[in-house]
Amino acid sequence: MTASFSAIDHALMARALRLAEQGAYTTKPNPMVGCVLAHGEEVVGEGWHQRAGEPHAEVLALRAAGDRARGATAYVTLEPCAHTGRTGPCSEALIEAGVGRVIAAMRDPFPQVDGAGFARLQAAGIEVASGLMEAQARTLNRGFLSRIERGRPWLRVKLATSLDGRSALASGESKWISGPASRLDVQRWRARCGAIVTGAGTVLADDPELTVRLGDDTPFVAPLRVVLDPGLATIARGRVRGGEAPTLYLHAPDAKLPRGFAAEHAAVPVREGLMDLEAVLKLLAARGVNEIQLEAGATLAGAFLAGGWVDEVLLYMAPVLLGERARPLFDGLGIEAMADKRKLELVDVRQLGGDMRVLLRPKP
Repeated sequence: MTASFSAIDHALMARALRLAEQGAYTTKPNPMVGCVLAHGEEVVGEGWHQRAGEPHAEVLALRAAGDRARGATAYVTLEPCAHTGRTGPCSEALIEAGVGRVIAAMRDPFPQVDGAGFARLQAAGIEVASGLMEAQARTLNRGFLSRIERGRPWLRVKLATSLDGRSALASGESKWISGPASRLDVQRWRARCGAIVTGAGTVLADDPELTVRLGDDTPFVAPLRVVLDPGLATIARGRVRGGEAPTLYLHAPDAKLPRGFAAEHAAVPVREGLMDLEAVLKLLAARGVNEIQLEAGATLAGAFLAGGWVDEVLLYMAPVLLGERARPLFDGLGIEAMADKRKLELVDVRQLGGDMRVLLRPKP
């Protein structure tokens, strides 16, 4: 189904990808999808999936196009679905509308689709091609693809650091290393994730809310707040349970639940005194979490990194110094020689107010 694609094809798929990205805060756990219907260069309809359970991008684009959908080319960022869930199959909607051609950025690995959408379109005599701007489409939906293909969410570690590489004072105090522009940017990253994960140490030291505060009317689906607390030592800290966002405590199997403890909780295996982080990730994937934002101290951040679970690091660097007694970004990596150093790839750098934001991904 691969084909040679024209400049017009590239331009219209780029438009579909931009549309898809508008669902970053609201489509979870579904993937972000955009669709453009066109006759040559003329766009006759477009749409993007806005919220799980509501019409998909193809259906909205078809509604906008009306009768002009007949014979059009549909540019869609993900293979049209072939199953009935909370909405009907988009492949059938495209067939009924009489589109002449479907160009998809990529195949959908979701087991109930995974080529079936393409097969249904081709059986109806519609020309199908895929692979156009696939790398960009995969980056857009890296969380959804991680959950479906790897069985675990995409894990991003958010850290604020001083120029001397410190994340908190020796006492654990970390408010505020970064400036207001960085803190607002963190809210946008929170809004796109399915879960914000923290550890008992952070809750005891900071009593955080871990909610999304965008400061405007931008719609979002509140991420799940997850506290890794083997012994349930943090339950007296109530801010993480405040507001409308859901909260989940993950604890050791032998933890004693206080009488009347009403918060949602689940037991996770403990190995050698540490929570089984792989089990944590699988549990959250089973709940439909595509992306995790880890906002924790050096111990938990280091444990996830040492275990090979970190997919990217979101680092806010402030022009301050905290001194040699302050805490590092990651603890417990066990690096003794330069040959053991952890390598990261620089993905993006930008200035936010007086801070620098650096996005990195670990190299294999």
